[in-house]
Amino acid sequence: MSNKQPRPQAKSTGRGAGGSASGVKSGKSGKSGNNSGGIGAEATSGSAAANGDSFIRVAPTVARRLISMVYECLLGFAVLFLPFLIFEVATQSSHTKVVEHMRQALAFLVLGAYFIHQWSREGQTLAMRTWRIQVQMPNGARLSLQAAAVRYLLCWLWVLPALLADYALGLGRWRALGAVGIGILCWAATAFFNKDRQFLHDRMAGTRLVQLPKPAKKAKAAGEAAA
Repeated sequence: MSNKQPRPQAKSTGRGAGGSASGVKSGKSGKSGNNSGGIGAEATSGSAAANGDSFIRVAPTVARRLISMVYECLLGFAVLFLPFLIFEVATQSSHTKVVEHMRQALAFLVLGAYFIHQWSREGQTLAMRTWRIQVQMPNGARLSLQAAAVRYLLCWLWVLPALLADYALGLGRWRALGAVGIGILCWAATAFFNKDRQFLHDRMAGTRLVQLPKPAKKAKAAGEAAA
């Protein structure tokens, strides 16, 4: 009798090697998938940061806006000072009816030039910058000159009803001021009838006010102080 040893089965070995190779390939593909997913996430976050969407655009509180308006009125007097000084010298401080209308037109035009320029250039006046308020288009873009001009005209609705009442009823000085105050409070209340807390004139003009975040240095200092 001859002793014959059984031959090893190469097929099974080949299959095992093939399985192991496919396992390595799947592992590599899984790693590359994870890497591509990580790169995609980083690209998405980088794109969001580049678009300036790192903060939620919410409207400033009504109280904050009203306080900013008080500061705005003080700055408005400063803006009008030099043009009115020249005008008073030129007209010798006359108070005729024609000169009074010219004086009102001058105030309207000077303030219009100031606000339209600031809103279309930076979206902020000095008072708005102090309180971190900015006026934007709904998509976050800056206002065009036309949009800023429309907003300026509509902003006169804050005081226009009181001015018309004073003109029609001949209110005295203090009653006229009281009417202006009541008109401002009533107009400010229009923000509470909008889910985004925007004033009526901003909704009519197609603009919106947003609250800007604190600067990075101040936010970091505030966090360290709280800790």
